[in-house]
Amino acid sequence: MNMPSEKKKELQDQYKMMKPDMGIFAVINKSKERYFLETTTDLKARINSTKFKLMAGAHVNKELQKDWQTQGADEFEIKILEQIEYDRDESKTDYSDDLELLKMLWIEKLSTGNVTLY
Repeated sequence: MNMPSEKKKELQDQYKMMKPDMGIFAVINKSKERYFLETTTDLKARINSTKFKLMAGAHVNKELQKDWQTQGADEFEIKILEQIEYDRDESKTDYSDDLELLKMLWIEKLSTGNVTLY
């Protein structure tokens, strides 16, 4: 099935204009009230990657990985905590400072409650 080059170019342009959701999510150990926080410019992809790594026993956070293996996936929830919007200024492409600030705010917010972090 050959796609006309005009249609192909149009689809490529549409793909480039798509902006994935970015923000912060948590892997929550429901029984221990422990959170693993992660920020990303592509929430859907990073959440899928995190789930895959946990299921494969290859997550970078060893404490989280151990709890996941001993308690089972049903004891965990993955939840998007907050999303941030893209700037109207299309020239801004680096959101790492915004994401780092968001993570610091969530760490502060969670530390006032009954929650501990991985």
